[in-house]
Amino acid sequence: MSKTRLNGLIRCLERGEVATMSFCPPTIESAIGFSTTSYDGVMVECEHNPWDALALRDTFQYLLNRRQIAQSGSIAPAVTPIVRIPANGGEMNQWMAKQALDLGAYGIVWPHVSTVEQAHAAISACRYPTLKSHPLHEPFGQRGDGGTSAARYWGLPRDEYYRKADVWPLNPEGEILAVLMIEDVEGIGNLREMLREVKGIGAIMIGEGDLSQELGVPRQYNHPDLLDAMAQIRSIGQEFNVPVAHPHVGMDNVERAHEEGYRILVCGPSKTYPTLDKARQLAGRTQ
Repeated sequence: MSKTRLNGLIRCLERGEVATMSFCPPTIESAIGFSTTSYDGVMVECEHNPWDALALRDTFQYLLNRRQIAQSGSIAPAVTPIVRIPANGGEMNQWMAKQALDLGAYGIVWPHVSTVEQAHAAISACRYPTLKSHPLHEPFGQRGDGGTSAARYWGLPRDEYYRKADVWPLNPEGEILAVLMIEDVEGIGNLREMLREVKGIGAIMIGEGDLSQELGVPRQYNHPDLLDAMAQIRSIGQEFNVPVAHPHVGMDNVERAHEEGYRILVCGPSKTYPTLDKARQLAGRTQ
């Protein structure tokens, strides 16, 4: 079983398919709710939530469903968890990524990466160190050795975990998806250089909320200036064959996002209340 691709997001991207994700708060209730959905993965949202490693650990555990595992015959999770950490790329932060990976995360989303140096630091934090003679030595790994819990969560012997705990696609066997968020004009200007010089970037995600703030059109997601900036990011990603993720996909823009070539669609979870709506309709309460 351990020879199968574990990371469902990578599995889709390798096949040339469009992967789907959603934001998941780091709570047990949210994890249980997402565990039986058809998403390829969830992005556990810790950037705008308090950093709580124990809550993150519980979220991972409650995403697992023993019945799903038994029926699939594979240790691969039905819904793959990756984590958006709080620290911006400019903070050169490593310890949050280290903790998330040590708990079993299959990837890290790095907010506000704007320079080559920041991109290099992000990828390095997701890798274990190697000798200079290693064929995949660069970017040199900075992750500390503490993968016992992660190996248990992945369901692998520790040695096999170490072999697979590397960034894809730099390492074809790697199961860790490193996603860099481009959220400002500086990042757009440096994106080509990042993708040219830093190996191991699994995907680019557009931070259209923060980008729209800088452009002076906050959360005006259909504003021409924002759409033009997003098109630039998408075009550069396609130029280097690096998947680009759209962070806010809903019924109003899902067709456009697909047609424009986004490889990862981050769909907002929708809550519908058909019984409540029908009850209010029958009661004559339309407001």
